[in-house]
Amino acid sequence: MSLEHLAVLLLAGLFILGPEKLPQAAAWWARTMRQVRGYAVDAKTQLRSEFGDDYRSIREPLEQLREPLRQLGDLRNLDPRRAVANYLLDDAGRNAVPAAISAPQQRIPRPGETPPFDVEAT
Repeated sequence: MSLEHLAVLLLAGLFILGPEKLPQAAAWWARTMRQVRGYAVDAKTQLRSEFGDDYRSIREPLEQLREPLRQLGDLRNLDPRRAVANYLLDDAGRNAVPAAISAPQQRIPRPGETPPFDVEAT
């Protein structure tokens, strides 16, 4: 959640609950969130203890899915300008020059020497 969202929620709570009940509601919300987190940690611990070594074999395929899912999420937020900027500013892309774009090696003619002439050039 961004700072703007929190400010809107705080203002809405202030108008709905009033300044007297807002601190009590915030304390209740914080207490409830701590309980939910505690339940989640307890459930995770219980699953680990019950599954033992099988917990790792279940968790590894799920961990392997995180990167493709993150990449898919990145595609949803695809912006052509951002994609070009990322490509141009990427360290790997900056150092790699495609062979078709790289300039051919040219020898500088010595004084008095005639430069090479390309018959096919127009």
